[in-house]
Amino acid sequence: MKLDGVHHVTAITGDPRGNVDFYTRVLGLRLVAKSVNQDDPFIYHLFFSDEVGNPGADITFFGYEHAAPGRPGAGSIHRVLWRVGTPEALTFWEDRLATEGMTSTLTPTSLRFADPEGLEHELLTGAWRDEPRIAEHPEIPRAQALQGFEGVRAYGTPERSRRVLEEVLGAVAIGDAAWELRGAHRGGTYTLDPPPSERERQGAGSIHHVAWGAPMDEHAGWVEHLSRGRVSSTPVIDRHYFQSIYFREPGGVLFEIASEGPGFARDGTIEELGTRLILPPWYESRRAEIEARLTPIEDPRASWTRNRGR
Repeated sequence: MKLDGVHHVTAITGDPRGNVDFYTRVLGLRLVAKSVNQDDPFIYHLFFSDEVGNPGADITFFGYEHAAPGRPGAGSIHRVLWRVGTPEALTFWEDRLATEGMTSTLTPTSLRFADPEGLEHELLTGAWRDEPRIAEHPEIPRAQALQGFEGVRAYGTPERSRRVLEEVLGAVAIGDAAWELRGAHRGGTYTLDPPPSERERQGAGSIHHVAWGAPMDEHAGWVEHLSRGRVSSTPVIDRHYFQSIYFREPGGVLFEIASEGPGFARDGTIEELGTRLILPPWYESRRAEIEARLTPIEDPRASWTRNRGR
């Protein structure tokens, strides 16, 4: 069994409306699902991805309104890595972020910046092997758009994590502190940087976990495989839109193995993604109660459609 790179990255926002505005209007991702945290159903779980909600470009947020700022530390992910097509795409993004009053750091092969809550991103150019994951946006040419995840960077010590990454998860070392996890469909990287002296504090702008992709029919096998590798994990958890297994790699970072289906369109159509609150069946009877406690968020594409009709 092999893991298909990064399935999704989940972070925390203290400003769900501002979060939706930034990741859709500014970064050009599609809001593919407005749902709830299944362990705390009165907060949003927002999903942004490519045009059809594929894994591999799916950054998600738990919406704890007014959450205090977080801070990465040892045992946490501190940066999300994205693919873009060309060096010209980097200058496009440098200019686009500047028009929003945001600073960034440009090199010949990358652009680093933080979102409005401090979550760090890096856009990378390269000869990518995988099919790009792209969302349509009226202001972002396809050639400049984000193409999905390359990987994540975390704070940790390679010696602590190496055995589980290589012997249990099948990661291949691509440096002293970097690995690639590549399956039949996609690949992604996991890189460890020396941790800062400050301890991690979960909050707005911090990353909760990274999920790695796997076929749905391999999930039971992964639970058994992790156990044989002396890794304690949850059983397979049914999230309705995908299945999940959670565990911590020895450095402390929370990992998930997420299935590559059924997907968000199981409750509707691709065209309807992000247009309404979707709930797993076990919360449907509480819809009125849940909706009454959530701040309304409009599908950003509704305004684009209205503007095109003028």
